Amino acid sequence: MEQRTEIASLGEFGLIEHLTKNIEIQNASTILGVGDDAAVIDHFGKQTVITTDLLLEGIHFDLMYTPLKHLGYKAVVVNLSDIYAMNAQPTQITISIGLSNRISVEALDEFYEGVYIACDKYGVDLIGGDTSSSLKGFVISVTAIGEVAPDQFVKRSTAQKGDLICISGDVGGAYLGLTLMEREKKIYQENPQIQPDLENESYIVGRLLKPEARKDIVEFFEKNKIIPTSMMDISDGISSEVLHLCKASELGCRIYEEKLPLHESTRKAAFKFGLDPTVCALNGGEDYELIFTLKQDDHDKIVLNEEISVIGYMTDIQEGTKLLTKGGNQFDITAQGWNAFKK
Repeated sequence: MEQRTEIASLGEFGLIEHLTKNIEIQNASTILGVGDDAAVIDHFGKQTVITTDLLLEGIHFDLMYTPLKHLGYKAVVVNLSDIYAMNAQPTQITISIGLSNRISVEALDEFYEGVYIACDKYGVDLIGGDTSSSLKGFVISVTAIGEVAPDQFVKRSTAQKGDLICISGDVGGAYLGLTLMEREKKIYQENPQIQPDLENESYIVGRLLKPEARKDIVEFFEKNKIIPTSMMDISDGISSEVLHLCKASELGCRIYEEKLPLHESTRKAAFKFGLDPTVCALNGGEDYELIFTLKQDDHDKIVLNEEISVIGYMTDIQEGTKLLTKGGNQFDITAQGWNAFKK
């Protein structure tokens, strides 16, 4: 049988020491990391960007089908995505966790293995956090800190009429991964003898369990001297995020169904589940791609980047927020994506 070490046997300080003993600092801006009352950072004349996220068991993740290593990785990545969405570079994170007594030290080691893999991949330092017991399952709070050259950050409220609406990567995959996992969970609960069958759907499962933040896109902007006119990340679905940009910038938009970038695996999975791929792309959440607007003059700079798709443009507010279908019909875009307060 696997060894199981109770968290109580280490105590809080012993646990923190156990989890953080191998940290190597990667950023010059990290002056003082884990081990004091507070961390110290100095961004040397850059502006500091801060974001925080709460992930709750049963609301944001299900441990029945989420490996702890993947969860640790995703907890970091979804926060870094918000830093990139400001056109900034993440440099540090803090992680606080609430633990129920069913989580062992070994399980927590697995979670932190994912955390450290993400920190290493994205070049960020873990500089602090807190641990506590929790009566309601596993609670994860991550704060990410980043830096940006003075006033190069990009808000949601600064798009202009006529700007191109672009997104990175492809969308809808994570929602289909969730659909597949929830279906397999239900089958398993009704008949535990049946082993889960993920049907070679590694792409959509990966989009759900191990998303990536778009560091490459922000680096591409810098290299090509592009500053988007507005930007955010796609955590709640394109329709919801487009409406955020339009509302914040007091504009309308036109989105073209045929321009929505869907991976072939996503399209096939949607048909298999009897779902409309366009609906999955518009309303599925958790893709962690970037949605941004650009001046039309910048079009030539992005045309050769296969990771960027132009899906529409910004209009006057009076023209509303419209989706143009492949068949030439127009529909109002409504936000039907993920809502953290849905019952």
